[in-house]
Amino acid sequence: MLIRKFKMKESGLNRFFGPLEAKIMDILWNASKEMSIKDVQHVLDQEKTTNFNTVMTVMNRLVDKGILQKRAEGRGSLYHPVQTRNAFLNEQSKEMTQELMDEFGNVVVSHMLDALEDVDEDLVAKLEQKIEELKKKDH
Repeated sequence: MLIRKFKMKESGLNRFFGPLEAKIMDILWNASKEMSIKDVQHVLDQEKTTNFNTVMTVMNRLVDKGILQKRAEGRGSLYHPVQTRNAFLNEQSKEMTQELMDEFGNVVVSHMLDALEDVDEDLVAKLEQKIEELKKKDH
């Protein structure tokens, strides 16, 4: 599931989701169990009052997008994320990187290398290891 609208000027989950979607996903990813719309609304209401129908609409849109799963429980429904936060972010970053490579190739690699100037040594070591693995595979 690739999120098509990546927002460059935002941060965190707001790069992938609208503000309420991001809050809802954060709540569900931090939960240790499935949650109902009412449960999510209760957590949201600790910040400000949020209309039940608005929360329901947003959560059901996240189901339609394939981000949440919903299952019937009595007269209501329980929701949980399809992926963990880490799996979601990993998938999104991998897809974005591949699209950038497909479209811009060497320019992207050059910019990534330029960005390494301000990065920690562990990341540089991982990059060097990956390059060595790729070299061995080509021989």
